[in-house]
Amino acid sequence: MSEHVEVAAFDVDGTLTVRDCVRPFLVEVAGWRGLAAAVARKPQVAVRAAVQRDRDRFKELMVGGVLRGRAIEHVEALGERFATVVHDSWLRADTVSRLRWHQRMGHRIVLVSASLSPYLRPLGRRLGVDAVLCAEPLRAGDEFADGLDGANCRAAEKVRRLEEWLATQHIDQATIWAYGDSEGDRELLQRADHPLLVKDTTVSPVPAGFNA
Repeated sequence: MSEHVEVAAFDVDGTLTVRDCVRPFLVEVAGWRGLAAAVARKPQVAVRAAVQRDRDRFKELMVGGVLRGRAIEHVEALGERFATVVHDSWLRADTVSRLRWHQRMGHRIVLVSASLSPYLRPLGRRLGVDAVLCAEPLRAGDEFADGLDGANCRAAEKVRRLEEWLATQHIDQATIWAYGDSEGDRELLQRADHPLLVKDTTVSPVPAGFNA
């Protein structure tokens, strides 16, 4: 049986950052024309996803259309550069301060996000977190393929990924802190012992009732 640990799970877009990161990264890779072409290549799928408000299918369509056939090494180099932009210009000072508190307290920090791995893993290294659980573009050899490898990391999938990570770390006694800003974080927040919806609020550097 593992010792009891504290785990802080952070959403990224809108929680640790001031804006969405997925679309700007895809534009960085392919430009606006490339992004439009990615959607237009399967118009029926795009229309169906829009009508059904299927965000996961629409995202898979965009990611696959932009990244398929591109060299993984090249896209990951762009991801490193993009992560620097996010780290230097797009982070929310308040939630990052809370993340730093968790680190000072010796808690395990996990990013659980629908953002894309080519830039989110480098961002995770810059933040010094313990794990990055996110949307993974499908790979085929040295290139990206069409779509995502597994489910988009949002809603119930966030909880599944977190539980899977806890199991791989042999953590069976954990107090879970969770931070999110949207409906896509609802299940993660419900799973947590200490949930915090950060939308339209300023997060204190130290939670009420705890020491700095």
